[in-house]
Amino acid sequence: MSPIPVSVQRKEPGDAEALYQEIRQAIDHGQPRLLELTCEKVEGKKASLLIGEVLAVQLYEKAAAAGGSKRPGFSLDS
Repeated sequence: MSPIPVSVQRKEPGDAEALYQEIRQAIDHGQPRLLELTCEKVEGKKASLLIGEVLAVQLYEKAAAAGGSKRPGFSLDS
């Protein structure tokens, strides 16, 4: 049971926000039990998550992570 990050991309900020809210709501209510995510950038890329095992969800703009800087949020990297 090792934690792994999962990332998906959305072309529009509104779509990213909607997915963020969907995941948060699923975590809050425990429904659906299994959530399948797809990536708009890489066709065919899918990930299924067991909602009870999701610890956090983060929304950020890809441009914010460019230029060698770390993306916003918390990191365990030193």
